[in-house]
Amino acid sequence: MDFEYPWAFESRRSAVHARNGMVATSHPVAAQAGLSVLRDGGNAADAAVATAAVLNVVEPHMTGIGGDAFALTQFDDEYEALNASGPAPDGADIETYRERTDATDESGDPAMPTDGGLPVTVPGALAGWDALAERYGTRSLGALLEPAVEYAREGVPVSEFVARQFAQAAPRIREYDETAETFLDGDDDPYEAGDTLRNPAFADTLERIQSEGIDAFYGGPIGEGVVETVREHGGELAVSDLEAYSPEWTDPISTEYGGLEVLEHPPNGQGTVALEALNVASEFDLPDDPTNPDRLHHLIEAVKIAFADGYEHITDPDTYDVPLETMLSESYAAERAREIGHRASVRDAKAGDHADTVYLTVVDGDGNAVSFINSIYMNFGSALTTGGFALQNRGHSFSLDSAHANSLEPGKRPFHTIIPAMLREDGEFRASWGVMGGSMQPQGHLQVVANLRAKLNPQAALDAPRFRWLADNRVALETTRIPDDVVTNLEGRGHRVVDEDTFFDAGGHWGGGQVVWRDDDGTLVGGSDPRKDGHAVGF
Repeated sequence: MDFEYPWAFESRRSAVHARNGMVATSHPVAAQAGLSVLRDGGNAADAAVATAAVLNVVEPHMTGIGGDAFALTQFDDEYEALNASGPAPDGADIETYRERTDATDESGDPAMPTDGGLPVTVPGALAGWDALAERYGTRSLGALLEPAVEYAREGVPVSEFVARQFAQAAPRIREYDETAETFLDGDDDPYEAGDTLRNPAFADTLERIQSEGIDAFYGGPIGEGVVETVREHGGELAVSDLEAYSPEWTDPISTEYGGLEVLEHPPNGQGTVALEALNVASEFDLPDDPTNPDRLHHLIEAVKIAFADGYEHITDPDTYDVPLETMLSESYAAERAREIGHRASVRDAKAGDHADTVYLTVVDGDGNAVSFINSIYMNFGSALTTGGFALQNRGHSFSLDSAHANSLEPGKRPFHTIIPAMLREDGEFRASWGVMGGSMQPQGHLQVVANLRAKLNPQAALDAPRFRWLADNRVALETTRIPDDVVTNLEGRGHRVVDEDTFFDAGGHWGGGQVVWRDDDGTLVGGSDPRKDGHAVGF
């Protein structure tokens, strides 16, 4: 694709160009760690694991070995999907959980809590790193962990964005002594931008994994510490759950939009939501301008339809027959598109606002690629910490209604928000990319693909103003860069617009994306979302 590089500079950043390898992620220290691996002769898998490990140190509120991971891989033109998400404990029981939880849903019925031991599912991330390194890497997992060990031991200055999120989470994590001791300063206050964050406990944990392998976590002393912490706070996780865990390799799912084939991870992730929204949007001849009100209206309505189906049906496909064929069907998309009129609609589903995830993408000089996403779900996950890392609360996604497709069951994986992506064009690998941020992820995928199809270069495609549908007819807009008359037009159609400052002040954001595109001649073109701290780096 011939991207536009306008002389009148319209992007917040310029696109990055290189030929020998490129890494893009949300933190510059992690991006540089991955680039160092590439420069030292490692491949995309090696660099992805090293980058992911350093992100555990520099963004510990978003990611860690206490969470889950998904990846799409492309090596020698073979595409695979790695599912390193963990299931509910074998001891999970709806009635027990309903009795123990104080949380309720909108109807007043018992719901999965956000904090404590109940929402902690088996952490799959570390096993995912190991599987990726074993299958495609050229270096041992232990060697790839070394940069993270050094940064955890010596410390890393806290960035502006991370400091903001630490401050938001501080009242919650003060309730848990080990979490406060690990992630607040000596005065029990959140770290500020420029402060040095050290995590010697996590350095010790990683060094143990280096010497003993991942069995130290999946059944060994590290895992025993995880289980002890979870059970002390009311959870059901057992050492046997960790011992039984292994990640799964599957095939990507895809659809076409404007000549680009979009590859996503299959359920239990929400990649299907992005693909269905793209299919619905394909039924309209939309303007290229990201701020055009007609385009915004139709994309918002397409997102609502896709989320309604996604929240109804997406869960662990081993326990439920997810209707993928229907949800990805062009004829079904055409049928749903006919429901979209001039006015905003109200759908039954709600898109959650949790956004605590990291995304990275690597393309090496041979054109091999890894699209990788790692998360502990909410800010500091369950708020429980052991061994210097926070434990995810991914089980919060489960329903405690036994009739729901995503109901809690022993050994079942929950609905997952994190989704890596890739692009092909005329059968050729074109890009490894993603947008992190809870429910923003499929919405971001839709908007970024639409921007790329309009020939915005990868950086400009990420920079363009975004919307984020919240619930019912509420939609947050980056109103500082969307004309007032466009906002007025959307409000006239029935959209309840939440302005940028109001949404941001309440802790909201529009995700954080990364793109590495590979041209036919092997040139890599990278972009990194200005809404985060990171960047794309290459050589």
